[in-house]
Amino acid sequence: MPSLNNSTHRPRLSLGPILYLWPREQVLDFYAEMIEAPVDTIYLGETICSKRRQLRPEDYWEIAERIVAAGKEAVISTLALIESDGELKTLQRLCADERFTIEANDLAALDFLEGRPFVAGHSINLYNQRTLAFLAKRGLKRWVLPVELGRTTAADLLRTRPPGVECELFAFGRLPLAYSARCFTAYNRQLGKDDCQFCCGDYPDGLVITTQEGQEFLNLNGIQTQSANTHNILPALAEVGALGIDMLRVSPQSQHTGDVLRIFADALTGDLDPTEGTTRLRDWAPSGLCDGYWTGQSGYKAGMPGQSAR
Repeated sequence: MPSLNNSTHRPRLSLGPILYLWPREQVLDFYAEMIEAPVDTIYLGETICSKRRQLRPEDYWEIAERIVAAGKEAVISTLALIESDGELKTLQRLCADERFTIEANDLAALDFLEGRPFVAGHSINLYNQRTLAFLAKRGLKRWVLPVELGRTTAADLLRTRPPGVECELFAFGRLPLAYSARCFTAYNRQLGKDDCQFCCGDYPDGLVITTQEGQEFLNLNGIQTQSANTHNILPALAEVGALGIDMLRVSPQSQHTGDVLRIFADALTGDLDPTEGTTRLRDWAPSGLCDGYWTGQSGYKAGMPGQSAR
């Protein structure tokens, strides 16, 4: 696939929220590095499990202030599955702070935002023009295309999107597929969710599970189920630009996130061929690369040039 040229719309780069349980110092060191990385927007916050309290809202707000001081956009991300009054109160508190844009991963956030601009995360079921128009009236400034949707649906939504509303695409990382009230990582350890012992912290990039045939298929991350393969949109960069996608999201992983961002940044400027970039990215995708949802196939498949899994 060709790289972007001067006549093609060039998306900006974003860094999604950390989806895993990392030690506090690792998180702080990570964001100190990411502030210097070639990325325009950085998302912060706990989106998976409210029991993960290594960082408080005050910590995220302090990091966000440093991000803004560095000339980047900071967005505060919220839980994708609200299950208790305590989680609802935390959501309300996050939304009450008007310094930073909120990424709403549950529609409950809309009641607290009171019409202020917000980002709709990938867990919001935004599948059609009617939903897009409804959310735009409530203050939507950007939406992350649900990961199971492909280029055909993206093109349809982009053709009719309301003025001023941007589209963000999950571009690299293990695909977030589902959320459950049950913690599968704890269940794997024969532990209950209320006595999980924070065992998800033993898996800084999630716990890969295989089929009976030995194929690496899914990745467990607490209450979240992810793909084992790493989704990579880099070979479709020219196509993505032509569609008018505004932002490409890289999902953090415990190692080489900065390297991934630099590869995407170089491909966006035309300094690196996307096929060569994909070859490099394969070294940081232990279960292989995929792009099936984007091309209209099964999600785990790799159909674009340079995408073949190991």
